[in-house]
Amino acid sequence: MAIKLNKKAARFQGVCSIEEAETLLDWVQAQKEPKADLGECAHLHAALLQILLAHRVEVTRLPADPWLSSWVQELHESEAPLPQSTHLDA
Repeated sequence: MAIKLNKKAARFQGVCSIEEAETLLDWVQAQKEPKADLGECAHLHAALLQILLAHRVEVTRLPADPWLSSWVQELHESEAPLPQSTHLDA
């Protein structure tokens, strides 16, 4: 398992794939203030990133890979509230 789930934080290591999404989601939902350490993460599946963003998980350490780090940081910092209505005005 590439994600180690502790009482205080989830530690992402190596290639973190879609297979870990359900376990991560269950863990995040059970935490009061979930945190994620991505310092040793080499690849992060988009589903895992979506879970982190949707639940506003605090990222304590960014990935070492500059490309992945820039994406995680940019997406995490640019979180904006979703609009109240998603329907199109006619």
